[in-house]
This record gives sequence, structure tokens and C-alpha cells, in this order.
Amino acid sequence: MTRLMLIAGLLVLTTGCATHYYQVQGDTLVLYLDKPDAQQVLLFCSLDDFEPHEARCVDGRWVVSLPSGYPFRYYYVLDGEMFLPPCQMKENDDFGSANCIFDPYL
Repeated sequence: MTRLMLIAGLLVLTTGCATHYYQVQGDTLVLYLDKPDAQQVLLFCSLDDFEPHEARCVDGRWVVSLPSGYPFRYYYVLDGEMFLPPCQMKENDDFGSANCIFDPYL
């Protein structure tokens, strides 16, 4: 019974978590962030010295398109708060936080 309650509790906690993934479509990288409760999502990446890219919302999923042929570092800002999604590769930055890494060669 305790194990069942633990599993049920974990399921409740994880249902509200954001899901982050990407697809390479030719020479375009499309990043997706499932965060339906966000009002504004910006992506900052090293491709252009961390200039903001405003994501567009499609049914609660935030979408940003970038060139796919270059490695870069990135993070999101959701409603004014920095957000680092779960990502396969991360690195610490110079400000005490971290960035996700996209590398098309890996």
C-alpha cells in the first residue's frame, strides 16, 4: 500500500513538469517546450550572443526555430524567470547557473 501511495504521489508531482525536446528538420532546429501555463517564453542562445528569441505558443507548446548546423548553448526565460529545461548536455555558466548545450555533431 505504501509503495502504491508513493508511486501515485510521484505521478501527481511529475504531471505539471515541462517537457522539452527538439527536432531537426533539414537545416532547421525546432525546439519545443510544453509549458501551457506560461504567458511568455523567450529563448536565449549563444548563436547570437544571447539575444532573445520569442517563442510562439501553439496549444500550450512553445516553439522556437534556429539553424541546426551549429553547436550552441541556450536557456529559457518563462514569464521573466530563468528556466533550464531537462536536457542531455549542460554546462555551468559564468553567473552561477547552467546552460543546455545543443551539438549537431553528437
